[in-house]
Order: sequence, then structure tokens, then C-alpha cells
Amino acid sequence: MIRPSALLFALVISAPALYRYVLDQVDITEVLIRFIIAVPIAALLLAGLRFVTAGYGRAEDEEGRADGEDQPVTVVTPTPLD
Repeated sequence: MIRPSALLFALVISAPALYRYVLDQVDITEVLIRFIIAVPIAALLLAGLRFVTAGYGRAEDEEGRADGEDQPVTVVTPTPLD
């Protein structure tokens, strides 16, 4: 099933064609074709964004490991230079 965010993003992508339809410059079939093409493109772009940002904000447990990781996370503390 398609996510509503993908449909909204596809509508934003195809908004110039919709605007040209309102101004009576293009036919409704061209607007719908552009929207149908924009839906899978928007779904792929949002899936890529979800994949990239999936690891951010994961909580660490008391041993310094993030959820699902086997090795502890190395904590880096800056030291002042003389």
C-alpha cells in the first residue's frame, strides 16, 4: 500500500502541471499521467530518505550499544590542546 506522504509528495512534484491545467494550457490526461509517473518516483525518494535517516536517534543501552548492535560504541571526548 502506498503511503499518504508519498501521494502528497507526488502531488507537490506534479503541481506545476496542475497549475498549467488551471490556466487551461494542458489537458487533464497529461496532468494525470504526470501524477501517475510522480507517485513511484516520490515513493522511491521517500524510501531512500527513510533508509538514510533510520539510524539517527537510536537509544543506547547502559553498555554503550545501540539497538541491534553487537559491539559497544566508542565514545570520543575532546581534549584541549596546549
